[in-house]
Amino acid sequence: MRRPGANVIAMTKTAYDGVAAWYDALVRAGSPADQVVIPPLFELLGNFQGQRICDLACGQGRIARAMARLGAEVVGVDISTQLLEIARRDEAAEPLGITYLSDDAETLATLPDDTFDGVVCHLALMDVADMAAAFRAIGRVLRSQGWFVFSITHPCFESPHATWTRAADGTVSRQVHNYFEEGFWRSENVEGVRGRVGAHHRTLSTCLNTLIQTGFTVERIVEPRATGPAADCVPGYAIVPAFMLVRCKKG
Repeated sequence: MRRPGANVIAMTKTAYDGVAAWYDALVRAGSPADQVVIPPLFELLGNFQGQRICDLACGQGRIARAMARLGAEVVGVDISTQLLEIARRDEAAEPLGITYLSDDAETLATLPDDTFDGVVCHLALMDVADMAAAFRAIGRVLRSQGWFVFSITHPCFESPHATWTRAADGTVSRQVHNYFEEGFWRSENVEGVRGRVGAHHRTLSTCLNTLIQTGFTVERIVEPRATGPAADCVPGYAIVPAFMLVRCKKG
């Protein structure tokens, strides 16, 4: 059994440390993506009142706070010290009983085995270089039959340098490039998250097969389709799924 504090890794400056204030303001402002992804995320989470949950790659803690308000005991984990400072500041201003820890998603060295009923990771696995290591670490800290819910940009339609196009008649479509080329990439949009911090692209089969190989059973997959204001703002979100959500179970 690993003890809290054992093998604590020395944290280095991360990409998000350099953009923490900008990223926090972006998240707090909300976006069409939030309207598309967050409702199905909480639908997949289901009733978690009273459960002990790890918010993995929690950033400034908005999902952690939402779960705590709904009755969960939450531990937020992130490698960015600057984002954790923001999360802790919010916790001090509105105490919800959330503990925030500095740790690497690929090891979770500060967390003991068999500790959590569930782990949630919202739009952050693209920031993790070794996805298999992260899945193994998640499996280790989950209790028997524990659940894991994550959201990611859709690997099929948000592949490196994919673009939206609009025909003369107004029809919107998605052009996909380099789908089979896995690895780190950076968007040319310097005003967006992936332009500033980059992302690790994997194919759909790599994502799902890695889950299976690391001991998870996939229970449900959601590819949300935008409606209403989100679809009006980004019409492509109603054409192809820009995001994918997965609920799986340990063992």
